[in-house]
Amino acid sequence: MKAHTAAAMVNLPTVTPSSLPPPSRFLVHYPFYSTKTQIALTNSHPSKSIRVSVITCCLNSTTEASTISSSHDEASPQNLLPPVKKKRKAYRRLRPGETQGITEEMRFVAMKLREKKLKVKTEKSDESDGSSDRETDGSDDNDGENSDDQTWEPELDGFLRYLVDSKFVFNMIERMVDESQDVSFAYFRNTGLERFESFSKDIEWLSQQNITIPEPLFTSKKYVKYLEDLAAESPPLFFCHLYNIYFSHIAGGQVIARKVSEKLLEGRELEICKWPGDPEELLKGMRDKLNALAQHWSRDEKNKCLKETSKCFMYMGTIIRLIIMR
Repeated sequence: MKAHTAAAMVNLPTVTPSSLPPPSRFLVHYPFYSTKTQIALTNSHPSKSIRVSVITCCLNSTTEASTISSSHDEASPQNLLPPVKKKRKAYRRLRPGETQGITEEMRFVAMKLREKKLKVKTEKSDESDGSSDRETDGSDDNDGENSDDQTWEPELDGFLRYLVDSKFVFNMIERMVDESQDVSFAYFRNTGLERFESFSKDIEWLSQQNITIPEPLFTSKKYVKYLEDLAAESPPLFFCHLYNIYFSHIAGGQVIARKVSEKLLEGRELEICKWPGDPEELLKGMRDKLNALAQHWSRDEKNKCLKETSKCFMYMGTIIRLIIMR
């Protein structure tokens, strides 16, 4: 034991007590350590010399372990793989017109539907042009003059059915708006766009001309039942139909009604074409209210509204086509 101790120690020269300053302290420094360990030497036996043992070498186990582990980590297979790139955050692409409100988004959907219909008509016209190339130039000129008359031939019975079915639809949607207990329905009351009374007056005038008034068709009753379910289950989807019904009547229904009146009713001014103010301004008021209300809807609800836009124009197109029904 003493031999091992002596091997690990270095004997310092003998220090006499006389050469030591009165209470003194020797500092012993351990390599690789930042802290200093102090060994206090006191002169308990003045007559004896003091022999101090100093550690000359110290192994920093933590440093060695970290060095070994770091070298091991560098050689590990995981560090040989390329660094993993952090995925970039994906942002949703905005829909056309989304920054301007839900009504603008619905307008883009309506335009897309119109472009699709025009494309189908163009393809059909190209096919008919290919078959008509065999005809003479004189016959082509006559067909060109009468092409509009052939594609647009309104019938009084069909126009009456249009008035009856439109009255049925407007009556139901306006009644649902007035009677609903949902607070959001109050935004669309007394807008000046109401058409039920106007359709009723025109139908009453036609009934005085000894014309039998028919019942609404099954397709219109089905559409009204569908709107009733939407009003109870999902008001946002119902408001989508409400706005598009008024929009389609102002944008296309009035133009068609005036043309029919010129052809069949000697240019009589119909009640459905009369408004308490500028119809465009009245529609703008409803548009602003709907956009303000849609700010509180989720993106999923708005997407469903855009799908309902196609359904609305499909049903309203069916009602308008009643005018040319034979």
